[in-house]
Amino acid sequence: MLAFNERVLAQCELDQTPALERLRFLTIVSSNIDEFFEVRIAELNEKLDDLEAIRAPEAPELRASLMRVAKHAHAIVERQYQILNERVLPTLRAAGIDLVRSEDLSPIQRRWIRATFLREVAPVLTPIGLDPAHPFPAVANKGLHYIVELATKRKGDRRSVAIVKVPRTLPRLMEIKPAAGATSRAFVLLSTILQCELQSMFPGRVVIGFSQFRVTRDSDLWVDEKEMTDLRHALAGQLRRRPYGTAVRLEINAECSDSIIELLRNHFKLEPHEVYRVNGPVNLARLQALVEAISSPALCFPEFIPGEADPAFVEGKVFAQLKKQDVLLHHPYQSFEPVVQMLREAVADPNVIAIKQTIYRTGSKSVLMDLLIDAVRRGKEVTVVLELKARFDEETNINWAEKLEQAGAHVVYGVVGLKTHAKLLLILRREGNSITHYAHLASGNYNPSTARAYTDFGVLTANQVLGREVASVFHYMTSMAQPPRLKHLWWSPHTMKTNIIEAINNEALAARAGKPAKIMAKINALTDEVVIAALYAAAQAGVRIDLIVRGACCIGAQLPGFSENIHVRSIIGRFLEHSRIYYFENGGDPRVYISSADWMSRNLDRRVEVAVPLLDPLLRDRVVDEGLRSALVDNQQAWRLQRNGAYRLLRPLRGQLPHSTQESLAKKWGHLADVNAP
Repeated sequence: MLAFNERVLAQCELDQTPALERLRFLTIVSSNIDEFFEVRIAELNEKLDDLEAIRAPEAPELRASLMRVAKHAHAIVERQYQILNERVLPTLRAAGIDLVRSEDLSPIQRRWIRATFLREVAPVLTPIGLDPAHPFPAVANKGLHYIVELATKRKGDRRSVAIVKVPRTLPRLMEIKPAAGATSRAFVLLSTILQCELQSMFPGRVVIGFSQFRVTRDSDLWVDEKEMTDLRHALAGQLRRRPYGTAVRLEINAECSDSIIELLRNHFKLEPHEVYRVNGPVNLARLQALVEAISSPALCFPEFIPGEADPAFVEGKVFAQLKKQDVLLHHPYQSFEPVVQMLREAVADPNVIAIKQTIYRTGSKSVLMDLLIDAVRRGKEVTVVLELKARFDEETNINWAEKLEQAGAHVVYGVVGLKTHAKLLLILRREGNSITHYAHLASGNYNPSTARAYTDFGVLTANQVLGREVASVFHYMTSMAQPPRLKHLWWSPHTMKTNIIEAINNEALAARAGKPAKIMAKINALTDEVVIAALYAAAQAGVRIDLIVRGACCIGAQLPGFSENIHVRSIIGRFLEHSRIYYFENGGDPRVYISSADWMSRNLDRRVEVAVPLLDPLLRDRVVDEGLRSALVDNQQAWRLQRNGAYRLLRPLRGQLPHSTQESLAKKWGHLADVNAP
């Protein structure tokens, strides 16, 4: 995770990255690091506490590892703020967009801040002075707070401390009303407004020191599914406790006094390395509001308009089109609308008798969920396998579960002990005297919003063999039946890992026999030890292995005498690389799969995942060309894993033309706006 964020920050520093896109990348890194602490570091801290409690010999090694991770994280955070202060904000200011600091406010701006504070902010604030009658207030996960040191003018008076909790209902960014005829725009953070007005909150006292601060807490949820009767209600109870888990990080202004930091550190039971002094706002993710507030093509990547799926794929003709041929969708280069259109037509079609769908992340507003509810009202059988434990989407999914159940849909939460991460949609349509299966299988979530920013593949098919296998997976997830035997689909936790290992081993056998042997894979993470061991063995047998891994990667590339045949790269661009593709040469008859699963133990052993083969040679070749080969010749946004474990940004060699896989696919399927057009 941290190495991936380093590559994102490097993207911020490239000259060709526009200022607002740099800011957007910074907010992404901030959110990623938040989740890293909330889940991964929290988990390791808990493990360390357990080991130290029993004086386990592994405890010192784990503590040393956590210290190394903290050093790495501190360096990334420092680099974030350096990019913000030295590259992003000055560029925006030169373009007439100013995020004003308190020391740079003009008299007119100060009057605006004073009026805004009195009108919109002060009425909802409740400063709390700390004394025996006013204990330290509850500090929620990632909430914005100010800590203030106070004194009086009388000699001998003891100094005191107060906490100002900032309600989440207040906007974190405001635009200062411009003067008549102004050609620039000025924005101010809520934290800056509070800083300017702190003194007015404590009449009769003198503010002698202050700092904003934010605490990150353990936010992972745990429920024992075998010991409960209702998963949804159990998770709802856990969600109420999530904001107040164990503290794992404190962010505070760099100029804050040591005494205040010590007070906060002791209160939250944090060690010195868990305190992050920052040179700016404590939550950079909030600056996404500035990106959204500004409409300036010159400061952004060119607007991208996705292409259509197929000229023949017209409204009202989905099922007829799929009877002729499968349809492959490559998001965001092609629109997600055909998936919505397929479901919309199914809802309206009187011959459709049942719809089944998995939901992992779909968003608080979802046209797909609205259509499923409409389908129930029209008398169709609707079954939704809804994953309540999708991290940080639990509350959204609980709300959808309630709405679907109230409408009359069959809602199940998957298989006990397994997360349902497969992306499946099945439509059953009465045609003559039989039932025809139509399916959508994909690598990405059923979320039209993220489909505009995440790269994913999906296939729409009327292949009845695949359709019946999808139906079998749904039957398994809803009925507690024995896992079915599937001929085409690989699925976790039953056959996926075994089939991946077998396919890797077959390539090794082919290489030893002097036959063509090659493995290509595009995944978000590679951490499963068994898969990695099989890849090492295949590489040593002579198999060429090309891996495109966006995030965590635990394999060593091009190590002498060990993994010279393994090549790893990562693509970092305007779109988040999210698709999963597996390619095996298979003696000249390539086997290609798109999947919801990364090569991680959690995906292969503890989730319901599906990999679907591309049976149509034309669609198979297109996935290979667009998803794999294009990325493997990228020399603009590709990072190659070196022998020492570091990544190096690739640039065209002498005589090579520049190639960006994302830009070339955007031009192939969609439309890039001209930023210089009037």
